[in-house]
Amino acid sequence: MFEKVLIANRGEIALRVHRACREMGIKTVAVHSTADADAMHVRLANESVCIGPAPASESYLNIPAIISACEITGADAVHPGYGFLSENAKFADILKAHGITFIGPSGDHIRLMGDKIQAKITARELGIPCVPGSDGAIRTNEEAYAVAEETGYPVLVKAAAGGGGRGMKVARSKDELASALSTARAEAKAAFGDDSLYMEKYLGQPRHIEVQVIADSHGNVAHLGERDCSLQRRHQKVLEECPSPALNAQQRAEIGGIVARAIKKLGYLGVGTVEFLYEDGQFFFIEMNTRLQVEHPITEAVTGIDLVREQIRIAAGLEMSFRQEDVQFNGHAVECRINAEDARTFTPSPGTIKDFHTPGGLGVRVDSAAYSGYRIPPYYDSLIGKLVVHGRNRNECLMRLRRTLHEFVIDGIKTTIPLFQDLVNEPDFMNGDYHIHWLENYLKQKS
Repeated sequence: MFEKVLIANRGEIALRVHRACREMGIKTVAVHSTADADAMHVRLANESVCIGPAPASESYLNIPAIISACEITGADAVHPGYGFLSENAKFADILKAHGITFIGPSGDHIRLMGDKIQAKITARELGIPCVPGSDGAIRTNEEAYAVAEETGYPVLVKAAAGGGGRGMKVARSKDELASALSTARAEAKAAFGDDSLYMEKYLGQPRHIEVQVIADSHGNVAHLGERDCSLQRRHQKVLEECPSPALNAQQRAEIGGIVARAIKKLGYLGVGTVEFLYEDGQFFFIEMNTRLQVEHPITEAVTGIDLVREQIRIAAGLEMSFRQEDVQFNGHAVECRINAEDARTFTPSPGTIKDFHTPGGLGVRVDSAAYSGYRIPPYYDSLIGKLVVHGRNRNECLMRLRRTLHEFVIDGIKTTIPLFQDLVNEPDFMNGDYHIHWLENYLKQKS
């Protein structure tokens, strides 16, 4: 087992990793920018190293500075959390070259699944169902028109190296497709330095379903069920629940089994999430995230399995602490992403938190690194924390969620708590009757 883990991240996920390490008897090293000198994970870690000024490009994305911090402190492993360098194949390769363990998959697998075109080809080869569309990159408009004629309009143009909705455009006709291709290429080039595009059939009202998988170096693979991440704004997840209200046990076992077998065939190591669009009883592969997900706590709540602990064990060469037959799904869980944003306009609201009180009680978990007097810096993601609520069934979970949202107090800045207080009383949400476009339609009606 590792003696010392450097946490190459910040905020609530850095604190989450620190807690798992401490429970395992592992010392931690916190790296931080000058803006995060007073962060909670910095205060609690065994050691801390400042790796640069506030901009992420000069600190949390500064690979030489992080490698230096490892060498200075003698850290023998790095946990990247999510975001920043968590899916950077070059970072994983450099750590390996320095004899430092990357707590995650190999650089080759990160590289493979990070290329959306190659990931789709690989998924199809592994027996994972995919959305009809182009077999590879779209090089010319004529190729795009041919694919659209085959799949039928509307179609979705996507950046091969994309994410977060950038370089993604919908076209409902040939004229719209020409414009979509031009705009998507420009956005993809600006955001990712790569203007490669591919195309898929656009699904009207699908749900976003993701399957959590985990694999060790001893040939053991398991799926931990699915999460429903359909409540999104601008392709960014806002609220997630586990299990999905749209699936039954048979569907869960079927898609979970398909994914687990594919991951084993791939030879993947660690935790990962295979994401799908789900419509009319069919699953269509979107992408694979080769890291821990923001919404992992709801899977932990329902299965009782500590995913971060398992990540660390697997990276250290140990077996998973369970097998597929040991996995049991108990109750229902929902996660609300509490952001420092105006609940109506979603304008960022950095500033100092004057009062901070988290809800509690049975089945309530709050993952946050915030505290009274903490200043939310303007340089990073606006996530303040995650409210995770678990109940014996979905109805109990939602009743508990209503109660906790009214207990949660964050004064001094604006937050998205009022949005969730409204959502939990919406009939469509209460009935589990929503899709990936539902939230944006709801927000338009409210504006």
